[in-house]
Amino acid sequence: MSKEKTNQGVEILCVGTELLLGTILNSNAKWIAEKLALLGVNHYRQSVIGDNHERLKSIICEASNRSRVVITTGGLGPTPDDLTTEAIASAFNSKLFFRQEIWEDIKNKFKSNLVIPNNNKKQAEFPLGAHIIPNQLGTAPGMIWTPKENFTVITFPGVPSEMKKMWEQTIKAWFHKNYPSGNIFISKTMKFTGISESSLVQKIPDLLEKKNPTVAPYASLGEVKLRITAKSKSIKEANHLIAPFENEIQKRCGFYFFGNDEQTLPSIIIDLLRKRRETLSVAESCTGGGLAAALTAIPGSSDVFLGGVIAYNNSIKQRVLEVPFELIDKHGAVSEAVARAMAKGVRKIFQSDWAISITGIAGPTGNTLTKKIGLVELCLEGHNFNKSIQENFHSHKVRSDIQKLSVLKALDKLRLSLLNSS
Repeated sequence: MSKEKTNQGVEILCVGTELLLGTILNSNAKWIAEKLALLGVNHYRQSVIGDNHERLKSIICEASNRSRVVITTGGLGPTPDDLTTEAIASAFNSKLFFRQEIWEDIKNKFKSNLVIPNNNKKQAEFPLGAHIIPNQLGTAPGMIWTPKENFTVITFPGVPSEMKKMWEQTIKAWFHKNYPSGNIFISKTMKFTGISESSLVQKIPDLLEKKNPTVAPYASLGEVKLRITAKSKSIKEANHLIAPFENEIQKRCGFYFFGNDEQTLPSIIIDLLRKRRETLSVAESCTGGGLAAALTAIPGSSDVFLGGVIAYNNSIKQRVLEVPFELIDKHGAVSEAVARAMAKGVRKIFQSDWAISITGIAGPTGNTLTKKIGLVELCLEGHNFNKSIQENFHSHKVRSDIQKLSVLKALDKLRLSLLNSS
């Protein structure tokens, strides 16, 4: 088999049995990959391996024959299963040496009234010639080590906040100096809702075939994303390449497009209401506070979001939201009539400009002959405005999916109403 050494790329190795078991999400690889792309560094491979000395040693040996740099995360702690540094040194038949100055730094990070476990001493052991990456937020420093010609290992702890800080303070500059690149990659993400991935793709077939920038679709529950990525000599030039693509996509897709990059439907709603100097309240049944939680996750949302009522039990719909018993008795709790009354009631309580109500059957129980799991009734209430919407999420069998889709649909309907009203 031919070697890949000519690629001279970077690969990422994430260490931790908990990653293999799915106990935690491997967000570190995603973050590092994005940073490498921004630097224009070729990145060809990602691996995840458990806390096993021999397997770690083996994969490091393999990587040294195909890549110029391996970046590892995890396995730098004080416990017996933290084996990364030891395994890397062993892969090149190197010994570990105790670094007193690092040990002093580790001891200084412990509170004076705490006994420092001897196990922490292993965090001060490194192979000869390793350059230390300081860790201001934790006790596990990393290293930059070149055990053989044209191959470097960079190690980080697995804690994301520590890794990110160390990258920005040390490794970013190291790549600029030691791994010069002729190009950088800049990406912009456009977000859409109310349209399927297949339908969105049909609107832009010619753009998907372009080479620079490239356009790639990504779908998640209730949302589709298009990532536009440009390769260029500078950020300014890359953004110049992206702009006409972004404008053309927005032109073709219209109101399905709602935001870019870090924007979310809740953040868009908060911004729209803030610009209009208007307020919002919510009444929720099947979503159990999910709508309010999405809105209050946005910093500064209290400027426009006044509050809500979780009317999960019908008695609360009657006593708090003043939904007439006759409506519930005649039409059922999941009905257009009850959704309208809930929106009217919560808007009255909070004296808000807008109100959203949600009532539905999220499952797995509650199925009837006339109302199936996934049936959701929404209502928007405003000044001289009352609009009810019935949604059928029957194809979704998971309760949390139906709840999330209900929240997204309610927010999107409000977004469209705000954009279309004076």
